[in-house]
Amino acid sequence: MESSSNLLERKKSVSDLSAEVEETSTATTGLDSSGHSSAGAGTTATTTATQHGSDETEEDIFEQVQMILRKRRGWGPDDSLSNDLHLLEYDDELGEEDDAGCPLPSTPEDTQLIEAEMTEVLKAGVLSDEIDLGALAHNAAEQAEEFVRKVWEASWKVCHYKNLPKWLQDNDFLHRGHRPPLPSFRACFKSIFRIHTETGNIWTHLLGFIAFLGVAVYFITRPSVEIQTQEKIVFGAFFIGAIVCLGFSFTFHTLSCHSVEMGRLFSKLDYCGIALLIMGSFVPWLYYGFYCHYQPKVIYLSVVCVLGVLSIIVSLWDKFSEPALRPLRAGVFMSFGLSGVIPAIHYSIMEGWFSQMSRASLGWLILMGLLYIIGALLYALRVPERWFPGKFDIWGQSHQIFHILVIAAAFVHYHGISEMAMYRVMYSECTVPIEPITF
Repeated sequence: MESSSNLLERKKSVSDLSAEVEETSTATTGLDSSGHSSAGAGTTATTTATQHGSDETEEDIFEQVQMILRKRRGWGPDDSLSNDLHLLEYDDELGEEDDAGCPLPSTPEDTQLIEAEMTEVLKAGVLSDEIDLGALAHNAAEQAEEFVRKVWEASWKVCHYKNLPKWLQDNDFLHRGHRPPLPSFRACFKSIFRIHTETGNIWTHLLGFIAFLGVAVYFITRPSVEIQTQEKIVFGAFFIGAIVCLGFSFTFHTLSCHSVEMGRLFSKLDYCGIALLIMGSFVPWLYYGFYCHYQPKVIYLSVVCVLGVLSIIVSLWDKFSEPALRPLRAGVFMSFGLSGVIPAIHYSIMEGWFSQMSRASLGWLILMGLLYIIGALLYALRVPERWFPGKFDIWGQSHQIFHILVIAAAFVHYHGISEMAMYRVMYSECTVPIEPITF
């Protein structure tokens, strides 16, 4: 009976010890992951167990419980796997008692960290949905805008001068039929086939551009037996000036309604083309006019090149294209063209006025000059729309007349220099020795 009572007392002590250890384990689980407080709890549990008895059986049981507690507590920086290697020999025995087993020491899971990560994942998912929706909305808006733009470009109507933006108001004597701003190159080029104030300006120089391009290709591709290489080079300067001038002109009148930047850019190119046309017109005339006089030919060609470069520099000035400076523009190019009067007088005196008039070469050059001057004057004075405001909005305005006269003058000039070249090549032999250039 004593042994039975002793055994009951020992079981009771073990039960009390297990309860106390369970409380300590529960308290340890609530602490932080540093492991220091848990170690202190384990020490307290050991002290308590020692006070309850000193029997070998109780000590064995307590050591087993202590081992379980040490395996369940958090992994701290003071612990190491090497310190607990001696515990591995009990793994098989413990695995039989506990089906779940004890995992190797590891960093405890941080609930707040997991929640934060889940929040970020959810947030990323929501944001990705928003981005997709935003992209879809953006694409839909672009498609709608493109559709509206195409419909508007196809259905735009001409407007009154007063309804134009400031940068499109050039000639206040033209009241109706103006193109509105067309911020699309496609719409601008499609406007070529619509009726408005720029239709005549576009087609006059577009047809002239095509005509001179065809003449130039025909002339340059002639065999050398028919047209020599030096004649091709001399006439090529004139063809380049005419083609560039007419090409820049029709491009400017086509794209002038695109935007402020495009209008200014092609306006400058238009004026540069006029300067190149004047320079190119001088080259064959001076070359064949002073065919046997080397010194004056070189001097005049040099002066023409300098004046041409100065005209181009002035044309690149931003304010040069303003409507208020229309007389200045006409004056610059008229002065450049009239500078040819000096070599013309020199040519007439040297070759004989009546002989040159009889061969009609000088007469064609004079006619060319008159056509250029008349066209420039009409452009500067804005005649006839100045006299009849609103009556020449579409056809017959000064700019269209100026374009027609420029093309006519260019063809007249081509005919005149062709006759001069024919006479020099076939009938004229230079008896004058080449003179050195002296100043």
